[in-house]
Amino acid sequence: MSFDITEHPHRRLNILTGEWIQVSPHRAKRPWQGQEEQPSEIEIPSYDPTCYLCPGNLRSTGERNPAYENTFSFVNDFSALVGHVPTGSVTEDGLLVAKSERGICKVICFSPDHRLTIAEMEVDAIVRVVEEWQHEFSALSKVPFIHHVQIFENKGAVMGCSNPHPHGQIWAQESIPVEPWKKHVHQHDFYFKNHRTLLEDYLALELKKNQRIVFQNHYFVCLVPFWATWPFETMIIPRRPMDTILRMSTPEVQAFAEAYKTIAVKYDNLFKTSFPYSAGIHQAPTDGKPHPEWHWHMSFYPPLLRSAKVKKFMVGYELLANPQRDIAAEFSAEKLRTLPDLHYKQQ
Repeated sequence: MSFDITEHPHRRLNILTGEWIQVSPHRAKRPWQGQEEQPSEIEIPSYDPTCYLCPGNLRSTGERNPAYENTFSFVNDFSALVGHVPTGSVTEDGLLVAKSERGICKVICFSPDHRLTIAEMEVDAIVRVVEEWQHEFSALSKVPFIHHVQIFENKGAVMGCSNPHPHGQIWAQESIPVEPWKKHVHQHDFYFKNHRTLLEDYLALELKKNQRIVFQNHYFVCLVPFWATWPFETMIIPRRPMDTILRMSTPEVQAFAEAYKTIAVKYDNLFKTSFPYSAGIHQAPTDGKPHPEWHWHMSFYPPLLRSAKVKKFMVGYELLANPQRDIAAEFSAEKLRTLPDLHYKQQ
């Protein structure tokens, strides 16, 4: 009997981080006797007078939001990082080590409409979100002590989102966080050995094999990465290497917005629910140095496994050893690829 990657247990290497994931595709065939529920649709109003993100409303600081009509960004009222921190460190016998960290945290409201999500927004409105990301990234990257800018979105209460109003966050800070740093190291090593970006070669291989592609347009490809850990994890990758989102042309911004909406719609269609996820963009450090090794990309980490309410978190072996998944990347890609691009509420 020969080894079959679609049938037999194996490990897959995440070439961006150097970490391994255990894959057990045969386990996906076992009978499911656990929880499985239908979504409970809750009507959300277009405007909520108690929402601190809606236009014209008061926030906890006493500041009032402007009557914004598109996007709106502001410094987070409950920032995890602040700019005015005394520089210092603690080291005791090399065992207790700490270092001060400065940063800036911002909130970006995607739309004035309280009930909308990316999946239900028009592409032109998402273009304005991407343009706001570019504006904020440009401004934050010029702050002398900022070396990394993390753009991300938490969608849904299960992913820690405390407010349903469509919004995302940007955390900019002195040091490069753990996950981007791992990707930085591996992309750097590959580029200076091969004179091409790691994701340039990886994307070419995925397009040739055409097993894990979810959709593509002229400028971007959305796929389930070979090393995917989350049940329906995906990545949006630019076809041409770019170190940051500032390199996008106007047509590329439009195409990226289309890609962002398309995967969000497919996620909602998967279990006929407003699909929760954490998504974020990894791009080059903002340390003033050239980074030709970097190929920016956007990753989506959704927790739902079998229905609108069955969540898949890191537990047991995953928590104590390394990530493990039963649904192989190829299965996830096929499932997502065949879903309609039209939102289920409009079908």
